[in-house]
Amino acid sequence: MAEIFFWIKKTNQSQKTALIVFAHQTPGSFNAAARDVAVRELSDQGYRVLVSDLYAMKFRADATRDDIKGELKNLELFQYGDETMFAWMENRLSEDIIAEQQKVTEAELIIFQFPLYWFSVPAILKGWFDRVLAQGFAFSLEKMYDNGVFKGKKAMLSFTTGATQTMFQPDGINGDINIILWPLQNGILHFCGFQVLAPQIFYSPAHSPPAVRTSMLEGWRARLKELMKEKPLSFAPIELFDLSFQAGFLLKPEVKKEQEQHEFGITTGHHLGKPLPPDNQTRAGGRK
Repeated sequence: MAEIFFWIKKTNQSQKTALIVFAHQTPGSFNAAARDVAVRELSDQGYRVLVSDLYAMKFRADATRDDIKGELKNLELFQYGDETMFAWMENRLSEDIIAEQQKVTEAELIIFQFPLYWFSVPAILKGWFDRVLAQGFAFSLEKMYDNGVFKGKKAMLSFTTGATQTMFQPDGINGDINIILWPLQNGILHFCGFQVLAPQIFYSPAHSPPAVRTSMLEGWRARLKELMKEKPLSFAPIELFDLSFQAGFLLKPEVKKEQEQHEFGITTGHHLGKPLPPDNQTRAGGRK
């Protein structure tokens, strides 16, 4: 089925909902196995689990005029962000976007399950972000980061890599995995207000023996049992910044002054020319 819905018991208003956005072409893949582990474990915990299998759904990755029903606001210059914001306000988005937005609205936990492609997500999942997280629905200038639309929800990345863990160390050939994760976890999830849980990274399952792959999945199952008790990753609190165009949305001068005494930067992105805070994007509990 293109969209898979799992119910443990009769749905009621108090039942918790989780959404898994799945981006892999193959039902027999390790990613599919990780998805299935999450479905079973969360279901056992009483969740209503929704799965958006993007390839099976043939979800469109391209953000185009077809995403908007009815007339455009600006007939001379098509601006996707503005037009989809107005379309969201007037309930004129395409049916596939509306369906995914409804799932996001219902879910208190969202897990993105995918293979790492070119240090990022597969195109079909990038298209999901581009099209579903429309301005107005997912963010606005007034509602972003700590004040974001989804500040009451949790989200996380769960993904596989082709390379080994050592290759993603600060001294590894691919560079620090924390830097790779920053655009996804800060620039998308945290930007929309999500409380971002530490990623579940399955390093190089395709090149691991069966016993190791089984151990990876069992570790994921064990983590899921206590997942909602975890603290989210640390990001720079929005109150550290002067939120005005005149000030350039920069760190407040007194904050920069106070940061001089610290050994590390605030976050992976807000490093202030200092060493990056260790594991800022892979482990909760970093310095704020």
